[in-house]
Amino acid sequence: MIHFKKLLALASLIPAALCQGPTVNIGYATYQGSTDANGVSAFLGMRYAAAPTGSLRFAAPQVPANVSGVQQATALPAQCQQAQTGTGAVSLWPYTGGTSNGPEAKYMFKQKRDVATDEDCLFLNVYTPADLTNDANAGLPVIVWIHGGGYISGASSQFNGVDLVLDADKGVVVVTIQYRLGIFGFLAGNEVIQGGGALNAGLLDQTLALEWVQSYVSQFGGDPTKVTIWGESAGAGSVLQHIVANGGNTQPPLFHQAITSSTFLPSQYAYNDTIPEAIYSYFVQNANCGSDTNSFQCLQNADVGTIASVNQQINLNGFFGSFTTVPVIDGSMIIERPTQTLARGSVNGDSLLSITNAHEGYVFVNAQETYTTEQYLQNLFPKISSDGINQVTTAYNGYQQLPAGGGAVPDNVNTAIGIMGESIFYCPTYYLLQAFQSANKNAWKGLFAPPPAFHAMDIGYYFGSQGQVFTNWNFVASFSKSFSSFVISSDPNQHVDADDVTPQWNTWATGNAEMLFNVTDAGDAALGAFTSDAGMVSRCGVWNKLGQLTGQ
Repeated sequence: MIHFKKLLALASLIPAALCQGPTVNIGYATYQGSTDANGVSAFLGMRYAAAPTGSLRFAAPQVPANVSGVQQATALPAQCQQAQTGTGAVSLWPYTGGTSNGPEAKYMFKQKRDVATDEDCLFLNVYTPADLTNDANAGLPVIVWIHGGGYISGASSQFNGVDLVLDADKGVVVVTIQYRLGIFGFLAGNEVIQGGGALNAGLLDQTLALEWVQSYVSQFGGDPTKVTIWGESAGAGSVLQHIVANGGNTQPPLFHQAITSSTFLPSQYAYNDTIPEAIYSYFVQNANCGSDTNSFQCLQNADVGTIASVNQQINLNGFFGSFTTVPVIDGSMIIERPTQTLARGSVNGDSLLSITNAHEGYVFVNAQETYTTEQYLQNLFPKISSDGINQVTTAYNGYQQLPAGGGAVPDNVNTAIGIMGESIFYCPTYYLLQAFQSANKNAWKGLFAPPPAFHAMDIGYYFGSQGQVFTNWNFVASFSKSFSSFVISSDPNQHVDADDVTPQWNTWATGNAEMLFNVTDAGDAALGAFTSDAGMVSRCGVWNKLGQLTGQ
């Protein structure tokens, strides 16, 4: 953060540009944004880090250089390099050869925008009420939105921050960020360290973006002491990573509170574990660097098209519905398995609001597969032991989740859906809630359940311009504005809008009430407290004990 403050000190040396759109001087650059008919100013594609190319590929992000003149901030930035989720019938990590031939998992419900793809992609967007630009004393709460996509896909351009500003009746400033994905952001292994690279570069990108917010958001009317970090899926997983960062004691703090929508916690191995090392070796061989004495430098110098192609294949080779290039335990930012930090009640942030969807696992399981539960577990968690498999199969004996969207679901697929949804999405959410409770900090839990309530189908209710499946206004307003209330007052019960008819939302405790957001057969909103599912809580206890084997 000190790097940005040095740059901010230069702000007085750059004359303000006389231009039609709003202009903000942040020291290393002067940006001109635009204002829409709703009275929201947007500053799009502002650079928060130097281009991560050349010698900075796979390296820690660096603050940007000074640029002269007024920089246009009126177009969405290029997205980072993308990849697709695993489609393999079996796990290939550690890689043993062969190709993936499973069907593609079409799980992404997030709106796509027409933007270019570029390795130079470390940009962010700021959305603020128009009359607060350059008002350093406005002091509005800030939302930092971290996009999801399994750490291999996604972009800030998918999410229009204007929606969140309007949801909060122009009571917040919104920042949407981008970070390196796939191999570009999460290359791991001993060679990365020895070559001078950075582990978890994508998380370090996010950290630098949060430092940028601390230094500059006041220039856009925001209060850096009132920052809520919010993400969905891998974005929520990123939020979890920042909650446990530095053993749950990041100093100085980079945020005040957190929201997780479908917390994503896949296997997170030590950076030099056999699986990250196998992925590195595959990468080196297929990027034509296998014979080079310095494989890491070879990868840094390789053509971006080659790197992008191998990045795609590495992730496609993964087990169906899984994601291959994800965060690791780096011994620095992430010092241990996240569940270990959470078990101690060591967390960054003062309060938490968490939401899960009723059918998180459904879209990540291949309904045509004939695998047994044991086979599924061995592929999803390659390091699980025979005893661990026995514990899980016992816990899921007789398990039945109502079919999402109707239709019969085979028993083996039903069990796999439960395993995927609970071990990787639901249970990590409960671990977070328990950690905040242990730290004597407030936390709230909600369930998004309008059918079919698949993973990511809640996004349209945060970003209304994407459209919703269910449009009952009481439901839409109550669900979306609960988040605004939390951001503004640190309590979802302090309604910011009379349209929010959510009943009293009790703080979370094991076995206590959660808040249900559902609809009736007649199309009316069904909102109310319910008790946490005892069976799921029990199964989460099993998963938590197996954390060393699942890598969580």
